[in-house]
Amino acid sequence: MVVSKAVSLIVAASALCASVAVPAMADAARDQAFFNKVGGTWRGPGEIVAGKYEGTKFNCAFEGTSASSKVGMVLDGKCRVGIFSQDMKASISHMGRGYKGQFLDGAGGEGLDIVGGNVAGDRAVMRLKRKQLEGAMLVRLADSNTLNVTVSVDVNGEMVPVIGMSLDRVDGAKVGSVR
Repeated sequence: MVVSKAVSLIVAASALCASVAVPAMADAARDQAFFNKVGGTWRGPGEIVAGKYEGTKFNCAFEGTSASSKVGMVLDGKCRVGIFSQDMKASISHMGRGYKGQFLDGAGGEGLDIVGGNVAGDRAVMRLKRKQLEGAMLVRLADSNTLNVTVSVDVNGEMVPVIGMSLDRVDGAKVGSVR
């Protein structure tokens, strides 16, 4: 269960993006276009590539939806490590002078806070924080059906990758039938 909890805190970060500055109208539309592309149903494997749980493999399934009245999105689903499964929910939206969000119950509980970042083209980089832990997440749409995520943490001023994921879109896939 400890592995599941550790993975769930960081993996939940795998599909959300953020921007630091208040987006101008064009920037807000550009950012929302990215969030819309990330919306949908995603599934796929990942692995912890550094740290105490290095080598741990997991699978996740997420449903992404655009925020209804603000620039941003909500991600809801589950991640699984072996026989353990953890519900995941994350949200991000434009507030005040930037983007804010949280995974699970945020850094005040057992989760993480989104404290900033930016969206550019087919990728978003966002800053993550929990107490003294600071990190970043790169979310990149390799194509319309592949979402790659790398989560890194700051270790003595150097960003060290700790999690990698490759998610496939499953909502737009063609399904064959047998007659």
